Amino acid sequence: MPSNQKKTNNANAELYNPPSQVVSQANVKEYEKLYQLSLDDPSGFWGERAEELEWFAPWNKVIDDSRKPFYQWFVGGKTNIVHNALDRHLKTARKNKVALIWEGEPGDTRMYSYFSLNREVCKFANVLKSLGVKKGDIVTIYLPRIPEQVITMLACAKIGAAHSVVYGGFSVEALAERIEDAQSRVLITADGGWIRGNIVKLKDITDEAVARQPTIETCIVIRRTGQEINMESGRDYWYHDLMGLPIAAPNCPTEPMDAEDLLFILYTSGTTGRPKGIVHTHGGYMVYTYTTLKYVFDIKDEDRWWCAADPGWITGHSYIVYSPLLNGATSFMYEGALNYPYPNRWWQLVEKYGITILYTAPTAIRGLMRFGDAWPNRHDLTSLRLLGSVGEPINPEAWRWYHTVIGKGNCPIMDTWWQTETGGFMITPLPITPLKPGSATKPFFGIEVDVVDEDGKTVTDGDEGFLVVKRPWPGMLRTLYKDPDRYKEQYWGKFKGMYQTGDSARRDADGYVWVIGRIDDVIKVSGYRLGTAEVESALVSHPDVTEAAAIGLPHELKGNAIHTYVILRAGLEGNDKLVEILKEHVGHELGPIAKPESITFVSSLPKTRSGKIMRRLLRARALGQPEGDISTLED
Repeated sequence: MPSNQKKTNNANAELYNPPSQVVSQANVKEYEKLYQLSLDDPSGFWGERAEELEWFAPWNKVIDDSRKPFYQWFVGGKTNIVHNALDRHLKTARKNKVALIWEGEPGDTRMYSYFSLNREVCKFANVLKSLGVKKGDIVTIYLPRIPEQVITMLACAKIGAAHSVVYGGFSVEALAERIEDAQSRVLITADGGWIRGNIVKLKDITDEAVARQPTIETCIVIRRTGQEINMESGRDYWYHDLMGLPIAAPNCPTEPMDAEDLLFILYTSGTTGRPKGIVHTHGGYMVYTYTTLKYVFDIKDEDRWWCAADPGWITGHSYIVYSPLLNGATSFMYEGALNYPYPNRWWQLVEKYGITILYTAPTAIRGLMRFGDAWPNRHDLTSLRLLGSVGEPINPEAWRWYHTVIGKGNCPIMDTWWQTETGGFMITPLPITPLKPGSATKPFFGIEVDVVDEDGKTVTDGDEGFLVVKRPWPGMLRTLYKDPDRYKEQYWGKFKGMYQTGDSARRDADGYVWVIGRIDDVIKVSGYRLGTAEVESALVSHPDVTEAAAIGLPHELKGNAIHTYVILRAGLEGNDKLVEILKEHVGHELGPIAKPESITFVSSLPKTRSGKIMRRLLRARALGQPEGDISTLED
């Protein structure tokens, strides 16, 4: 047992104390006092953080709660997130600091200083203006993971237009739906993108989607892969041609925006119905993302930050595009797949670029863990000082591998819980926080969470309940685009005055929160509620298993029975004997009630493109039911 690890009697979890050198260098040295202050005086707390950024005009009120649940933040304040992400750095020594390092899957590279990134953003902002894009318009962006994704988003925000980024792996239907809802006139795409040595034909998908949505008047195409594509005269223009014209001047004024003006819409799918357009605004989102990255990942001037998400997701919006630039950080961005052409690609990149902080999803960690320790051990990973996890609860077994093999026992893991709707981290450790594998630990400053029963009453420590947020925060969604009634009902309708997250959780005697999963991902077996994540964690804790998914299916006696799908470590094959071993293993870990009814060995699992297992899809297929909205399905 490492020297910084000790046993605790809380939920039988290990407690990992952060190394002394991490604590001594942390931006925040003490949690409890500052957390209590943030609850006692939220206006004072968030006002102080906002004053670290620049405003064209000051706010007259930090929070306005007169129209609950339509809260407003920094009321009357004028700013623009791009002014703080780029403009203000140009007046300092950061002007020539590297803002973005990028590597493509084929190995091509680009690097942008704050000065050169700003120049590209200004040029494209002027291109957009020449096309008639103005404040309040919504521009749809459908790109692979390339620097132009960042540049085009910032250019939209700079001139006061909102962006609607559609992940570059989405289907025709998903893209067409999002264009229709946003009523975009301008669409930005690419000829294609690289993934696993293959070209994703984005322009072909774009053409089909635009044929269904006549609102698009202009399509700007970035040349990435160089293959032949259709270019429709009068509608389609090459990005590089436009950027070479006199209209693409290298200077462009930043549009002053009200704190509550629309910054972006990001669509997120539910199990039923059309995608929901999550609305985020300039002021509150800016202050919240800036503060969360600064404190949770302890950003320093010398850091090289790698958030291994895609800008098409909220993780990429908040922690690739906006908050690193707000903090004056150097970011790394990679186009390709995590294990292509070999399972050491990521570790090669960490070593090559001296990455100091790596933030990724449990599904990526489990996927790389499957290939064993030899691949990462080939590389010098000593530049890493912090690790992070996002997207879903992380299995304790994957947590330990990430901590021990990748972090060499020296890198605390910031296991963050948050949502598209929240804008930024909500429950998360700080670098000074003692860690329990599988727990997101405690709420961030200003965030008051609770675990409640059906009646909204706090449950006993250790009991499972609904995870709720009891007060507003600056980064929160403001509404659902064109659907305020659905916003009120979906997020504020069940528990009076409390934001319903849709997740189940429990809290232990130390106040640590253990997020179990979506309410839909809880199985009731013979009256007992079991989280799918708990069953999956039990399976993954067996040395032969790298990934698992659990669903509940109707059972005549139990009400529901647990059915599981398992991916084995590379080189292993499933058999009846292993099925029985794994059933017994789950029974030993969680109790006999949790033993799976069936275990099916598979080579892959249906996942969203952000890496979450689509358990409802497994269930629908098992029952022969309609599959619902599968626009987020990876494959």
